[in-house]
Amino acid sequence: MSGKKVIVTGATGRTGSLVVKKLRQLFEQFEVVGLGRSEDKIKQLFGSTEGFFTGNINEKSTLETAFKGCDSLVILTSAVPQMKSPPQEGQRPEFTFEPGGMPEEVDWIGQKNQIDMAKELGINHIVLVGSMGGTNPSHPLNKIGNGNILIWKRKAEDYLINSGIDYTIIRAGGLLDEPGAKRELIVGKNDTLLSNPPNGVATSIPREDVAEVVVNALIETSAKNKAFDVISKPENDDSAVITQDFAALFEQTTPGL
Repeated sequence: MSGKKVIVTGATGRTGSLVVKKLRQLFEQFEVVGLGRSEDKIKQLFGSTEGFFTGNINEKSTLETAFKGCDSLVILTSAVPQMKSPPQEGQRPEFTFEPGGMPEEVDWIGQKNQIDMAKELGINHIVLVGSMGGTNPSHPLNKIGNGNILIWKRKAEDYLINSGIDYTIIRAGGLLDEPGAKRELIVGKNDTLLSNPPNGVATSIPREDVAEVVVNALIETSAKNKAFDVISKPENDDSAVITQDFAALFEQTTPGL
């Protein structure tokens, strides 16, 4: 194998699996390993467990074998709300989190464990994928299952910035299951794209484009020590220029939370 060795956590998630597949296509630049919780899910998505480890981010000791020898870490773990039961007509659905899966446990303690293990083992760059909306404690996402998910994500981002490890924090807008590489991407800071979006632009982005941003953040030095929000223009926007120059995109971003 040649190139940088990268560990992707949350590798069986919808965005994490895309990142693993994209990095595997760049085998001359990267050796990629994935971390998931379930061997069955790994086999289901990738056909084999080769190049994968199982572990629990809430138990730091289970991470060491997977993280050892890696140059970079991509964190794509996130708490996932589950609907309690189908809502009755006229009622809003209620959500909860599985045992051990509360945002405080996953998006704070679990991410802190990953950052700490990376620091102990000499990993020199962490790409963390988060969500827009973290500047607003009253954001509706925080009310889902009383989880305060964006608050805990923001705390982990701050911890990463202060860890001394080179970081790239990508706060994605609403995730779309649509093809990537067909839109112009827009970066911002401090949720300004949420409060004042460009005309005709929804605050969303295809998962495939987020995965492409992650991969390029591992390649381009202009992505290091930056934290930013990212959304996309509509696919059918005639004025849009499909984003291909990621170094130039990262040049528009800034350090700090």
